[in-house]
Amino acid sequence: MSRLALIDYGSGNLRSAEKALVRAGGGAVSVQVTHAPEDVLAADRIVLPGVGAFAACMTALDARPGLREALEEAVKGRGRPFLGICVGMQLMASRGLEFGVTPGLDWIPGEVRRLSPAVPDAKVPHMGWNDLVDPRGPELIAGIGASPMYFTHSFAFWPEDPAHVAAQADHGGHFPAAVVRDNMAGVQFHPEKSQSAGLALLSRFLEWRP
Repeated sequence: MSRLALIDYGSGNLRSAEKALVRAGGGAVSVQVTHAPEDVLAADRIVLPGVGAFAACMTALDARPGLREALEEAVKGRGRPFLGICVGMQLMASRGLEFGVTPGLDWIPGEVRRLSPAVPDAKVPHMGWNDLVDPRGPELIAGIGASPMYFTHSFAFWPEDPAHVAAQADHGGHFPAAVVRDNMAGVQFHPEKSQSAGLALLSRFLEWRP
């Protein structure tokens, strides 16, 4: 049975994410909610959720002894498939610009900045269902098509290299809704709240062989 580490660092919809991953795995995946470095290093796949402000989430992650080093080794060193959800995706950036400048994991060069819709009726935070625009790249993202997903956020991650953007969404202007680099993927939306389309994405992640 494949082992998945769902990272618990005090931020994220852990219960709903765990339930969705278990359902998507169909009994073939053991989901462990953990922040223990040894569990992260033993996992076959890793999911990093996140809810709230970039700086607070980064601080909480770094406050777990050995967790960041274990993530670096498992994901960057050993190539374990990784999925960041919402702020978990944003933490992959070089820096976040919420409440000042906060360094991120710097796994995908770029920065997290506030949404600036070009039309007045596009409110911030962006909350609710929105279609994916131009999903591309690996089958992990491209295979789910232009499906509506559930978003709730005020900031988004803009990679320096446009090739790392795997899908966009439109909220008074396009913003990155998914990113992929090598064995690392991130989604700004919440697949655990996105019904059948979200479960399809999680199922693809559990089968992803980057």
